[in-house]
Amino acid sequence: MLARGQRNRYNKDMGYTLAIIIQTIGQVLTVAIIADALLSFFLSPYHPIREALGRILQPMYAPIRRVIPSAGGLDFSPIVLILLIQVIESLLVALVRQIG
Repeated sequence: MLARGQRNRYNKDMGYTLAIIIQTIGQVLTVAIIADALLSFFLSPYHPIREALGRILQPMYAPIRRVIPSAGGLDFSPIVLILLIQVIESLLVALVRQIG
């Protein structure tokens, strides 16, 4: 068994590690969304990289696209998704740090 002081340190270390993991996932998703948006200007939708990004991101874009349709050929779902990811990431990190 861990002593009381060791448990507190263990919880803080786990909270810190979990916060880092959450932030890393948020950053990776943000970079993937930006890459997908930029590549959509240069590559065919059937390019293997675009297809791979699409398989990952389309399930996240779909609910947003149902609520916010494209306006004048512009798709705002990547921007909305990035904002949602940032908000969720901030809330989760704050929660983990408060618990830990």
